[in-house]
Amino acid sequence: MKKMALVICSVLISISCKQDHQNDNSSDHDHHEKVSNSEVKKTLSPHTSEMALIDGAHIHIDYSSPGVRNRMIFGGLLAYDEVWQAGAHNATWIETDKDLEIEGKLLEAGKYGFFVIPSQEEEWTLIFNTRWNQHGKDEYNKDEDVLRVKAKPLENDSLTEHLTYTINKTGEDTGVLSMSWENLNIRIPFKVI
Repeated sequence: MKKMALVICSVLISISCKQDHQNDNSSDHDHHEKVSNSEVKKTLSPHTSEMALIDGAHIHIDYSSPGVRNRMIFGGLLAYDEVWQAGAHNATWIETDKDLEIEGKLLEAGKYGFFVIPSQEEEWTLIFNTRWNQHGKDEYNKDEDVLRVKAKPLENDSLTEHLTYTINKTGEDTGVLSMSWENLNIRIPFKVI
């Protein structure tokens, strides 16, 4: 009986040691967890910027660039006749280190939140606001607007998938700031003064 108990104990100890050894070996291996593509979160509205130097004026636009992603944007995702932060996430901001003239009106050197009111009418309202650092339009206050101008949207020849701003020099001291998204383009001519 004692022999039988010793054999059983030996077998159990051997099995236990084997399992411990296997567990120890597994910790020595390099394990990589596979992540499927659906689990990788893409940035749907990447943060980007546009800059230009025109007649000594450094002009900078900072924004997040949402995609169309098979959606109707103007009059769909973005309601007409409502303030939009002209980008995704935080409000788009524009900074100039020299005064600009836009539609015969003065935009003093500074940093501004840029907002747009899309409209079904011929012209949209473009807004420069003192509160440049805010999430979306959460803290937008019309009383803090420093300049409002009108612009007529133009049809693009092709779809612009991601919201895109450009600044182009058109003369020695003039330029145009453009915003394109979906099938529309807004142009804001300006003069450095």
